[in-house]
Amino acid sequence: MGQLFTRLLLATEHTEFDTGAETVAVSMAQRCQLPLATVLPLVSNPEYEALAPQIAARAEQQAATKIADIRAKAQAQGVTINLHVRRGEEPYQEIVDEARDNKTELIILRRRGKRGFLANLLVGEMVSKVLAHAPCHVLFAPRQARMWQQRVLVAAEPGPQGLRLVKTAAAVASECGLPLHLVYVNTGDASAAESGHFLSEARALAQQAGVALETEVRNGKAVVEILAAATACQADLLVIGSRNDRHIGRAMIGGVAQKIIGLSDKPILVLNLT
Repeated sequence: MGQLFTRLLLATEHTEFDTGAETVAVSMAQRCQLPLATVLPLVSNPEYEALAPQIAARAEQQAATKIADIRAKAQAQGVTINLHVRRGEEPYQEIVDEARDNKTELIILRRRGKRGFLANLLVGEMVSKVLAHAPCHVLFAPRQARMWQQRVLVAAEPGPQGLRLVKTAAAVASECGLPLHLVYVNTGDASAAESGHFLSEARALAQQAGVALETEVRNGKAVVEILAAATACQADLLVIGSRNDRHIGRAMIGGVAQKIIGLSDKPILVLNLT
């Protein structure tokens, strides 16, 4: 993705669920010729481990094996890994803290895992908490994800935040040499004049970025129409927005964003619009 994001952070537990995130992160770092910061969060309970030191020793041995595997995978692609193991009771907190410490611009991580009841839902428990507290943009990669090579789709609506989405998506498309598809699902909140003005401004932003843009207005349920548009135009990267309420400490991403993250089989770039 060129130099749009220069501070990448791969968050991985190096399980089968993390394969796509690792593949995409290494591909991005290779394409941009960047070192790849990586955090491996380990669940740690000092009081329990003091009573059962063999548990901590086993975790350390497993972590060493994972670190060697991650480094080998990156080195095979010519990518330098800066890997940091962080221990704590909540893996999501270690990922968020690492992102803050490194002034990360983009976290890359899996969509779901097997830990916890919420892992059976669309988006895993740990993943949801990372999104809720992340200080930056987040890229979610399903297990079979690969670097995008066909088309970028951005789902946006009239307003300043919608234009920010389009501008960033156009930059992503430009640096990857890909066309951009804008889908706007009309819920009736904007007038025809507002919609027309928004699409006109979006075209201008794409033109400034040197990107070929197609625009599409759909009517219906946002999740259904956005995913249908992505399939129809063969987009292999989707860009959507997130709004986090820092005062109450949780993500106000809404059902639409969460369902898109959970249902798409393509990588989802969620832009932090706070």
